[in-house]
Amino acid sequence: MPHALFDKHRATLDAAVNAIHERGYWAAYAETPSPGIYGESAMEDGKRAFERCLGRQFALDQPGQVAWTSSETSPYGLALGVSYPVCNAQALIDAGLEAMRGWRNIGAEGRTGICLEILERLNKHSFELAHAVMMTTGQGWMMAFQAGAPHAQDRALEAVAYAWREQSFVPAEAIWEKPQGKNPPLRMHKQFEIVGRGVALVIGCGTFPTWNTYPGLFAALATGNPVIVKPHANAVLPVAMTVRIIREVLAENGIDANLVSLAAFADPQATRELAQHAAVRSIDFTGSNAFGNWLIDHCRQAQVYAELAGVNNVVIDSTDAYQAMLRNLAFTLALYSGQMCTTSQALFVPAAGIDTDQGHKSFDDLAGDLARAIDGLLGKPEVALAVLGAVQSAETLQRIEDAASGAPGQVILASRKIDHPDFPAAQLRTPLLIASTADDPAWTQECFGPVSFLVRVADTATAIALSERVVSERGALTVGLY
Repeated sequence: MPHALFDKHRATLDAAVNAIHERGYWAAYAETPSPGIYGESAMEDGKRAFERCLGRQFALDQPGQVAWTSSETSPYGLALGVSYPVCNAQALIDAGLEAMRGWRNIGAEGRTGICLEILERLNKHSFELAHAVMMTTGQGWMMAFQAGAPHAQDRALEAVAYAWREQSFVPAEAIWEKPQGKNPPLRMHKQFEIVGRGVALVIGCGTFPTWNTYPGLFAALATGNPVIVKPHANAVLPVAMTVRIIREVLAENGIDANLVSLAAFADPQATRELAQHAAVRSIDFTGSNAFGNWLIDHCRQAQVYAELAGVNNVVIDSTDAYQAMLRNLAFTLALYSGQMCTTSQALFVPAAGIDTDQGHKSFDDLAGDLARAIDGLLGKPEVALAVLGAVQSAETLQRIEDAASGAPGQVILASRKIDHPDFPAAQLRTPLLIASTADDPAWTQECFGPVSFLVRVADTATAIALSERVVSERGALTVGLY
């Protein structure tokens, strides 16, 4: 059915649908935190809005509230002190299913228009969201702004565009008529209504709470489903801000706000029980293999979409731009302290070394040059602070300590603690680089954080075979080849 918001945002939607068809670059939301784009006071307004949340209860007016919970510890050492409502899971499910009826009735155009309005509203709150992402995840400011706000919004828009395209293939009505010879034709007036699967549970991660949450959230929402968002216990605030904005836009447009709710549980077991609930028909998860595989194995009533851990790797055979390769690898290993799902963990290098535009380089030459490239990149404090960000969890800090012991292999480059001038308690660490061999199991296990392995292999063919094997057995999101 026609909807005013669908018409309002039609140009954005058409451009997004064209982009997913052509697969070229296009972005709806500006990635530059420019006052000329977002407003002269946007930076300061966003910071103040973030600070107003600190040390307070984050009210959402959701059904079934039984308590408050506070679980976040900032990697920058900032005292957050935000408490979130703990709600009875059954109450959230019941309210979501009740809201689903009205959401279904406004049709694909109505749902799409409201989703696009939500994204426009989220974009206006980009600086507020960026501060929340930075202080809960440890990301540097620019990454927190870009990945936490406009890039996440673009990912959400992509999901809405795909959802709209698929739903648009279903006609609202049709006349079906079959000739019957001399007799009157058989004639039916058919009406089609798209119905969601049921409650969608979106489980967020601690490092990219909006970037990894928005696609699943908006895909489920745009296709007619109520959504319960379960954020990571250490990155609740940006998700809570998102849920509050979504609920506001829904209510403004006559939709029951309980269509989308926040599940901030104090007890981890509550998440497992919610995931296994019969009404939960889809689960979107980003995180560890252990819990992801548990969801796949035990939540048979739901379609599970899981992004799990893997061993990203690079095969280095040769290069005609040696210094550029070193700079690229150094940046890859240092960015956000290796806490990205795309960070390379294993770098395969032939034992005999590699040919480059600067002559032949032995394994040890490459190891030393890469270590110096990392130190060079992080030599300026202002660059190091922006690139590294802070280490998100105590578990990652422990992994760095364990790897530094030398047990996984010879340490080529030790990790250093860096002081932050604005946040004395911030946990900043430089990358740790370890020399390993093809038959050492240490590099075959995901080691989340700034720990990478330079793996000595027999030759390039062996390197490629190892890359194929580890991707097949352990999974990976990125593979590089020089």
